[in-house]
Amino acid sequence: MAANRLLQHYVDNARRLPWRAMPGETPAEPYRVWLSEVMLQQTTVAAVSPRFERFLRRWPTVDALAAARDEDVLSEWAGLGYYARARNLIACAREVAARGAFPTTENELRKLPGIGAYTAAAIAAIAFGRRALVMDTNVERVVSRLNGIEIPVAESRVRLRELLDGMTPAEHAGDFAQAMMDLGSTICRPRAPLCGGCPLSSDCVACASGEPERYPAPKRKALRPVRYGVARWIERNGCIWLVRRPAKGILGGMAALPGPEWTDEPESHPQVVGHVTHVFTHFRLELDVVAAAKPSGEGWWQSLDTLADAGLPTLYRRAAEAVLLPRRALAA
Repeated sequence: MAANRLLQHYVDNARRLPWRAMPGETPAEPYRVWLSEVMLQQTTVAAVSPRFERFLRRWPTVDALAAARDEDVLSEWAGLGYYARARNLIACAREVAARGAFPTTENELRKLPGIGAYTAAAIAAIAFGRRALVMDTNVERVVSRLNGIEIPVAESRVRLRELLDGMTPAEHAGDFAQAMMDLGSTICRPRAPLCGGCPLSSDCVACASGEPERYPAPKRKALRPVRYGVARWIERNGCIWLVRRPAKGILGGMAALPGPEWTDEPESHPQVVGHVTHVFTHFRLELDVVAAAKPSGEGWWQSLDTLADAGLPTLYRRAAEAVLLPRRALAA
């Protein structure tokens, strides 16, 4: 049976990850599973691993995280991107702390802030051993190739869930889910899959075709719109003026350079001292950094020497570098 072969392959080859219990061990704590799954959304294992361990050292339990200040959590999250995840993380931790524990079923987990279908299934399977259909991007690719489904994943998800349901065993749910993820990440890769080392190759339509990379077909590309923004560079006595973005919206609650709302039309600005092009999921932002004299609104002076500790997200960190790097080059 394919599931048994995959589970044995996982026993022999499971990756050691800081949030994972190895095959045969007591399942990982729900807090660790939940935290890792939230961090891993749209972010690589290599990027998450050190940040996960640092996060746990600071807030080792869900109760500790629930008691943390929003600003501290958002600052710690800086650089991981998709900052709505951090805001949902805080809200979810507080709700779980109020309940006394994580719920153990998919349906109840789905009621928590920021937990969607995939994350609920992953927690239920990995932390609580419940049979669940855990289908991330890697699993979608594995199931598509196994069954020779050539159309883009976005157009075949209902069928993929049916097929995953047919191969998911009643027992060892957590190990099976992680085995499928590992298979897609390390062997059934988007490019140059290692079919010779795959425990499911004898059942795989894509492998038999001799062109496994054809499956599934790539997503049909949509045009990415462009937006335009301004970030004000206000400097005084070796410090710059920072503000906190509104709690809702893109980069909500994060430290930032001040500036107006982004627009759909470009404008010309005097005293441009830097420029950044930054790609978000649904649009590209062209951001001018403009010198200004006076701070306005609520904010704080941040020493340039401690700018790395300000918790700036990638966009504003790059904006600061656009100003500072040429200055340092001239001084060198």
